[in-house]
Amino acid sequence: MKYLGIDYGRKKIGLAVSDGVIAEPMIVVRYKDEEDLLNKVEKVIKVEMVEKVVIGVSEGKMAEETKEFGKKLEEMVKIPVVFQDETLSTQTAQELSIRANIGRKKRKEMEDAYSAAIILQNYIDESNRK
Repeated sequence: MKYLGIDYGRKKIGLAVSDGVIAEPMIVVRYKDEEDLLNKVEKVIKVEMVEKVVIGVSEGKMAEETKEFGKKLEEMVKIPVVFQDETLSTQTAQELSIRANIGRKKRKEMEDAYSAAIILQNYIDESNRK
């Protein structure tokens, strides 16, 4: 199965992809408004032939916004959208990219994509344990 992982943010999102084994960071997408974002994600889903979307969810108000976005995306693309706890994904992404000797500039540019990869990898690992 082909997955798309999303680290959702109010101005930009990180995307990661996986064919079901290893999640790889893809790109960071900046957007103007929700419609712009939905269209950009829909395009990635079609090009990559994604079969399931995994969106990281935090807590509180941001969690509500993220779930609302996920519902709209699911209605638009007609494939399953599931939510995965994203606790500490950004911190973990930073630590791993430092250990991998990725330069500060590239780390900052791709931070959200690295977080999306961690969110997606956690989902895949948990699914494989079931």
